[in-house]
Amino acid sequence: VFVSDRDGNDEIYTMAEDGTGQTRLTFEPSFDGFPAFSQDGTQIAFESERDGNNEIYLMNANGSNQRNLTHNGGFDSAPAWSPDGSRMAFVSKRAGNFDIFVMNSDGSSQTRITFDNASDDFPSWSADGSRIVFQSSRDGDNEIYSINPDGSNLLKLTNNFNADLHPRPSPDGSKIAFVSDRDGNNEIYVRDIATSKLIRLTFHDGNDFWPSWSSDSTEIIFHSDREGANDIYRFAADGSSRAALTGDSSSNSHPHWAPK
Repeated sequence: VFVSDRDGNDEIYTMAEDGTGQTRLTFEPSFDGFPAFSQDGTQIAFESERDGNNEIYLMNANGSNQRNLTHNGGFDSAPAWSPDGSRMAFVSKRAGNFDIFVMNSDGSSQTRITFDNASDDFPSWSADGSRIVFQSSRDGDNEIYSINPDGSNLLKLTNNFNADLHPRPSPDGSKIAFVSDRDGNNEIYVRDIATSKLIRLTFHDGNDFWPSWSSDSTEIIFHSDREGANDIYRFAADGSSRAALTGDSSSNSHPHWAPK
């Protein structure tokens, strides 16, 4: 599942993992973005401003039964499913700045778990559901942090003078993919959780963002502006065998790989 503005504004699309069969799922004049498949592949959570401000929505994987999960005047964004599908983490500005919240997957029990004047953003769950990783500017520049789903035991995972963004733990629990500009521009990196070894996977003058793992943790998809407009690319988790999945004049971005 991914976002494209090919039909005039940002909408949600799906495609096969080789880039074929691209199908539009949302048809709204407003922004639809940040899609995420549920762990059983039957539903997609996403963000939309169709009701006047950004809220979290849910739909079936074929685009049917679209419904609103959050209802407030704040800005709700970037939903991420827990591994068992029972909960979602998301970002909200309802308290004045971007913080991480957790709710049940039906939208109930919305609970704030970070409390900082800085921006906490783009949450993702660990493979066992015990931690939520996210980016935060609380130390002056964006770094990667993790926290328990109840808001306890905050840990800082990266520490440098550049921006570390968009963390995504692998489904096998062994690695975290993320974006960093520590080498001059935004590239995809992978950190081994057991050894803390860091590997840079992309090497290009363009900006690479938003990594998402295949369900077997052997491949990653991401979007990049390396050819001008954003397009979606697929490559092996060691950085080899790269292929473009989209390629036109529109912006194609924020891919999320469906589970198998």
